[in-house]
Amino acid sequence: MFKRNIIQLIKLMSLKKENNKTHSRKIVLLLESLGQATEMTIEVAICVFKGHVSIKNTVSQMVEVGWRSTPIVMFTSFFVGMVLALQIGSATINVFNESIYLGTVTGFSLLMELGPVLTAIIVTGRVGAAITAELATMKVTEQLDALCTLGTSPIKFLAVSRFLACFFMLPMLTAISNIVGIYGGMLISTNLWEISSSRYWSEVLDFMTIRTFLHGFIKSFFFAFIIVVVSCHKGFRSNGGAEGVGRATTSSVMSSIVLILISDYFLTLLLIALRIK
Repeated sequence: MFKRNIIQLIKLMSLKKENNKTHSRKIVLLLESLGQATEMTIEVAICVFKGHVSIKNTVSQMVEVGWRSTPIVMFTSFFVGMVLALQIGSATINVFNESIYLGTVTGFSLLMELGPVLTAIIVTGRVGAAITAELATMKVTEQLDALCTLGTSPIKFLAVSRFLACFFMLPMLTAISNIVGIYGGMLISTNLWEISSSRYWSEVLDFMTIRTFLHGFIKSFFFAFIIVVVSCHKGFRSNGGAEGVGRATTSSVMSSIVLILISDYFLTLLLIALRIK
């Protein structure tokens, strides 16, 4: 009995050591990833500062990120605005026996929160996944190694244009999303809740300032940074053939979405503290 207890204790101690090693290994890998992503970002910033930017590649990526993402962003935000107006109208009727503040609540919700966050998530699923899959495929097929052999930096040739495209286009997509979402809310307000369009727009505009717009607009720049950094880093560090491409793409999308939602909270705290609301 005593020997059996000793053996079990030794096994538990060994298992605990293995768990500690696993946690330590994960922490080391996380720190390595942060260091590599930081190094990549600094190299991109240096290339932009020195003017090593391919206009052709940048415009091509802007079309891919912005123009081709516009229909799905507009479609999604339109129905989000409709749902907001539907829910707000129903709630205010139950409380006040009248549909009030539909334009105000819809506008504030879209401009400050739902517009930038939902647009960033859509771009993550469409553009972020595509960036990671493309770069990861180039990595596993040794195309990146070929670029290095030719004396061309993969980051300069591939990452810079994608960084610039995301930084320019995501704020524009956010603005479009806000406008379309507010129009969707107006459609429900005027047709279902029988509120005049002039009253709806007065509710939208009377309580809003330029700071309300800037609140969500500033967030979109940080979300663009998260999307492009995570996507490019996961793509450049992919390995393991076709299976590795799939893992990198899945990890990129999930990591980006989680970081967007986490950063949204802290950005909201900061912007409210700076009275940008």
